[in-house]
Amino acid sequence: MTQVTIIGATGSLGRVVTKTLLEETDVHLTLFSRSADQLAYHPRVENIAGSTADKEVLEKAVKGADLVFVALSGDLPTMAQQIIKAMTKVSSRRLVFISSYGIYGEIDGASQNGTGVLAPYRKAADMIEASTLDYTIVRPGWFNNSNDISYTLYPKGETIYGNDISRKAIADLVKRLVQDPSFGVKENWGIVR
Repeated sequence: MTQVTIIGATGSLGRVVTKTLLEETDVHLTLFSRSADQLAYHPRVENIAGSTADKEVLEKAVKGADLVFVALSGDLPTMAQQIIKAMTKVSSRRLVFISSYGIYGEIDGASQNGTGVLAPYRKAADMIEASTLDYTIVRPGWFNNSNDISYTLYPKGETIYGNDISRKAIADLVKRLVQDPSFGVKENWGIVR
């Protein structure tokens, strides 16, 4: 049985990814967040409350995971480093990490290049790419609540045309990554509609 850990499970994207995986796959989930103990019971779910700074709790959450999905905000470089260390220690290999489009100055007509508000997103992405993990970095545009699951993936280095993406489209991509373990390994994609 495939085991997926969602770090940031109570955030807006984590909730949509959880719903998609429970409704459209038969995977087992470990939902990890500071308030995971408040989530509803589901027979295919283990809820673990904690933060990435809680080393032992984080290691428990990622141990045995076939894929770890991360959608966090805050001190992303510190959290990315904590996740990399925990996954390496317990021999979990597959990481899907949500960053932000624009961290490479790749948005059509934009001049910012991973500076200012985007600097932590860029630093976290750089750390993940330098790790030994089998990562996929996903750099979404602006999230919305549309039911449209269409999207275009832009490899790192390509100009991104477009601005928004639905949470459901990102969840659909995550479902594809879960179902095909070789898809997207060592990739860094911008994603917009």
